[in-house]
Amino acid sequence: MLEEDIKPNKKEYKFLNLAYDRFFELADKISDEKFWKKSPEIRLLYIKDLISIYIELLNYEPIQYFIEEVRKKRPPLEAEISSDLLKFIRNIFVHFPIFKSWNEMYINLDLCTWNKNTGYIAKFIDKYKNNSVLKYRIWRHKEKEMIYIDINFPVLLNVEKIYLKDLIEEHNGTIFLIGVMSNVLKSQLMP
Repeated sequence: MLEEDIKPNKKEYKFLNLAYDRFFELADKISDEKFWKKSPEIRLLYIKDLISIYIELLNYEPIQYFIEEVRKKRPPLEAEISSDLLKFIRNIFVHFPIFKSWNEMYINLDLCTWNKNTGYIAKFIDKYKNNSVLKYRIWRHKEKEMIYIDINFPVLLNVEKIYLKDLIEEHNGTIFLIGVMSNVLKSQLMP
């Protein structure tokens, strides 16, 4: 067996340590209720970084295997939330850095195709347009509270504006997504 076949290899190990440390540092900051008193612009920057790190980590082959196991064994669309939905949100962040807050971020057909006919955002909407609202809940251990979240998949891209806040609410939605992302990433940690 070659050294690069052992997971993680040296290069992966270096990246994984840096990425995991930063991800969980940001997750702790964002999960703290004091974070939500910061300006909407600062909150968006932290959330962008958190989701960007997670999406990079999805490239790690053992995490891809874990997502496939989730697809087979967990409730419907849990794997899609763990991968496709977060990639969709990340693409909105990356391709439209013109917005200053979660609540003002929107997409539409003109924005998504301003420089090419199609991309991941349009493909995501087309793929998931017939899904109904997903309702989730997550228990917050420190706060000893249950939060509830709706994920509303957009139906059409050719409407005037599809706001991110209408797809998933910023505060509880981010807390929920942190739980989803953390569960995926913790699958790679030794007990």
